[in-house]
Amino acid sequence: MAAARCVRLLLRPRRYPLLSCPLRTSPRLLCIATQQKSTGQNLEDDQSQSQNKPKAEPMSAEKIFIEEKAKLEEQLKEMTDKYKRALADTENLRQRSQKLVEEAKLYGIQSFCKDLLEVADILEKATESVPKEELKDENPHLKNLYDGLVMTEVQIQKVFKKHGLLKLNPVGAKFDPYEHEALFHAPMEGKEPGSIALVSKVGYKLHGRTLRPALVGVVKES
Repeated sequence: MAAARCVRLLLRPRRYPLLSCPLRTSPRLLCIATQQKSTGQNLEDDQSQSQNKPKAEPMSAEKIFIEEKAKLEEQLKEMTDKYKRALADTENLRQRSQKLVEEAKLYGIQSFCKDLLEVADILEKATESVPKEELKDENPHLKNLYDGLVMTEVQIQKVFKKHGLLKLNPVGAKFDPYEHEALFHAPMEGKEPGSIALVSKVGYKLHGRTLRPALVGVVKES
């Protein structure tokens, strides 16, 4: 009996008064729902506006790229200019060095030539001091000595010419201060003023450069 009663109680339908009552809406819940709805609408509006706005980030990146490009081009121009200047300086230095080497080859014997000029002067004076009337067969010793001096002088002039040393004997030429040194000025009839009337000592040029100026007398106007 007790068991049957328990079964009947379990099978009997129950009523839940809380569920059967209609739900009452709270004003606070309505306010919260309204705020959430408005917030959602604002978010949607912000998203749509952000999509419609022009993209600023790519523009700023492009501007930075242009500025960097201009800086690099300026640096490239500056480096190119420095490279060209350095190249020109190097070429000028090479040319100057080459010129110095060539001049050293040409004029390295300058001091040696100056010493030999004294020997040539002595030979020239020796041949000029011999009286021409004494050069006869009756005086063979003097004649042979004179011939030997002349041959030596000719040979030494050939050696000078071989090494670029040329003799300057400018009688009748126009006075040139780069090649001649005036010892005196004197009026002379039949001579052009400014010309050389007398050469006291011959000069020499080494490869076109005056090694020793000729000592001369210059004609002046009377």
